Amino acid sequence: MGKKKKGRKPSTKKNGSSGGGKNSNMIIIVVAALAVGLFFGGVFIPALKDSATPQTTAGGTGFTQQIEETKRQLESQPGSAQLWTRLGNLYFDSDRHDKAIEAYQKSLALEPDNAHVLTDLGVMYRRHGNPQKAVESFDKAILASPKHETARFNKGIVLYYDLKDKAGAIQAWKGLIQMNPGAKAPNGKPIRDMIRELS
Repeated sequence: MGKKKKGRKPSTKKNGSSGGGKNSNMIIIVVAALAVGLFFGGVFIPALKDSATPQTTAGGTGFTQQIEETKRQLESQPGSAQLWTRLGNLYFDSDRHDKAIEAYQKSLALEPDNAHVLTDLGVMYRRHGNPQKAVESFDKAILASPKHETARFNKGIVLYYDLKDKAGAIQAWKGLIQMNPGAKAPNGKPIRDMIRELS
């Protein structure tokens, strides 16, 4: 499954900036093959792209064309956080995590407290083999937006699976269910049940 499933919550912004919390009991719809995840009850649970970032629908050469067009726009608008975020998203969606990291860092240099970009940067750090930097990025997202569910969920995934920090993962997820007691993983499993299985 190389393509992401559609059906994520629609964004209320065009530049990846924080748009408020319209979180339902489901944290986010599964985004396939973005990162290695956990198995709970035999079901794959990945680290997730933030639901609030714009989604591109094209693949293959479509990504290449969109990337080149965005880079052309950046030549005349290098101070556009929106364009750097869009470029990062295109690299993210085409699995070019090193390029996505670079683009997201440039976006964050302009808008350092963008929790959505920080969350996606964290996923890309993980894909790039740097889970510690991933956790740091999720922490920055949570600091910028304390009710950011996806960042808290992803932090738990990386702590448990990559850094072997079960206590830290449980703490991250407990913070999530304190905000949203009905929070669920993408497979529909309640986060509360995941915590109970680990405890």
